[in-house]
Amino acid sequence: MDIMKNFSFILPTRIEFGVGAIVCLPKELGVLGSRKPLIVTDSGIASSGLLAKVTALLKGAGCEYGVFDGVAPNPRDDNVGSCAEAARTAGSDCLIALGGGSSIDCAKGASVVAVQGGSIWDYRGVERVPGAAIPLISVPTTAGSGSEVTFSAVITDRARRTKFSLRSVKIAPRVAICDPELTLTMPGAITASTGMDALTHAIEGYTATCAEPIGNAAALHSVTLVSKFLRRAAEDGSDVEARAGMLMGSLLGAISFSHSDVAAVHCIAESLGGMYDKPHGVCNAVCLPEVMNYSRDFCVRKYADVGRAMGLSFSSDEQGADAAVAAVRELSDDVGIPPFSAFGIAESEFPEIAEKSFENLSSASNPRPLGVTDYMEILRRLDSRR
Repeated sequence: MDIMKNFSFILPTRIEFGVGAIVCLPKELGVLGSRKPLIVTDSGIASSGLLAKVTALLKGAGCEYGVFDGVAPNPRDDNVGSCAEAARTAGSDCLIALGGGSSIDCAKGASVVAVQGGSIWDYRGVERVPGAAIPLISVPTTAGSGSEVTFSAVITDRARRTKFSLRSVKIAPRVAICDPELTLTMPGAITASTGMDALTHAIEGYTATCAEPIGNAAALHSVTLVSKFLRRAAEDGSDVEARAGMLMGSLLGAISFSHSDVAAVHCIAESLGGMYDKPHGVCNAVCLPEVMNYSRDFCVRKYADVGRAMGLSFSSDEQGADAAVAAVRELSDDVGIPPFSAFGIAESEFPEIAEKSFENLSSASNPRPLGVTDYMEILRRLDSRR
């Protein structure tokens, strides 16, 4: 039983959640003693009106700030380097990550490099950040990555066409300002893919071999919220209650996986993102049902728990596990997630994808052990669904 396992739980990030919560940003900067923050974002946020909303708050508070809007959808090592250089040049004493997981992960990496020097590559792995980083405030504008409350960042190595992660409590945001109104501008397709990303975090966090009780509780409530609100949010972006439900579901899913791990779904998704620059949420959504189907016999009870959290009725854990896999697939289809075949990846490239997936550190956390040949089989099954 999970309750008999020793575990450690830390959540260094204070969370400010609620409609209109963004107005507390100037106050939070004051708490940190920041006088020259740098906003880290992307061009889409800059053109959506969200950046202007945030800068208006800072101007109103008489705050001197800078903007770095050079974050790519899958944040790259050179994005981190450029952002760190911008922070050093400006003398920034705080970073404000405004956007989805890409902006937040880039800011996490830059917060280290700007102070400690070197390359982001120097800090890959677990707890390899030797000292302090620039304080970070996260302001999510999507409901999916949950990076606003995690102490990890995933970065793309352009040269090697792969992704790597750094994990350290030193890169955790000091404060996460989670305002559902900032997610209202998300298009339906992004709402769908980021929402399925949140569901993947919850399910993998709950079923990973290193799962623990507090994260498990967060995971199951995340599943409940996402299964209840994702269709509504994707159909009507102005539904503030659905947006709030999804943002909370994303946050709880992140608390789960950051204190447990992700697993084979993310291993494949990160390989696809590193090799082909595919959107992370879409990759997770495409892979989730098939990996669940593969792992089903090794976590029947936990998949049944997922089914219960989704509001399904059944008479045995075996039926519940099957129902959960089917319900996740149905949800993915209902919100318009495309099939794997839409990526246009030739089968001749499957061996490299499988190899990189297997080499991912999170592969060992999957409830059913798997090797390169197993990843190959999953990829073939994914490709066969048209």
